[in-house]
Amino acid sequence: MTEILLEHVHLEAEIQSDGPAPAVFVLHGRGANEQDLLPIADELPDELHVISFRAPDRLQGGYTWYDLDLSGGGLHESQPDAEGFRRSLDLVTGSIDAAVEAYDLDPDRLGLLGFSQGSIMSLALLLESPDRIAWVAALHGYLADSHADLDPDSVDDKPVFIAAGRADRIIPHTRTEAAADRLRSIGADVTVGVYDAGHGVGPAELSDLVDFVTTTIQH
Repeated sequence: MTEILLEHVHLEAEIQSDGPAPAVFVLHGRGANEQDLLPIADELPDELHVISFRAPDRLQGGYTWYDLDLSGGGLHESQPDAEGFRRSLDLVTGSIDAAVEAYDLDPDRLGLLGFSQGSIMSLALLLESPDRIAWVAALHGYLADSHADLDPDSVDDKPVFIAAGRADRIIPHTRTEAAADRLRSIGADVTVGVYDAGHGVGPAELSDLVDFVTTTIQH
């Protein structure tokens, strides 16, 4: 069995399936850890296995997927450091493939849920490997410049939920909405929510996320 390269938490589905099961892979934000988004993932449908990965690099009391390139003018205009971004994308891809084997998951029913850095990672992974990912929920992120021009055919009609906060000063909602516009232009089935919130997930956003995932996995 292939080793799952990233530290992670695996929560089995509360409703067991007869065969390989659907799953959601969870990618936390900068400075958090694999436990951070579990309260959100716990609200998702009971049919889903939850595999929450820990980013590879330490940052203060948590972990980070990559360093920030601040040469564009500050945090609100930052981009992923290319080397770290590439390494983490490869680690997540390899870990997803290993988890499918380890936990008997259905490779055709795998979703990504990411917040902030994890959202940026999720959108990049979708565009790199759309055949591997059935749906994406990207909360308070943006589309990295390194992936903005990718246009894979198999993104057509792919369900994507994108959420932003009007008061988000870390990742402005305009960056998140630009990612939604780009994905929609290449054929993804994009649902956008912009909330009266900062850099966090409030009740309205959580409700819309749950509705999106519930509807998506039923199809």
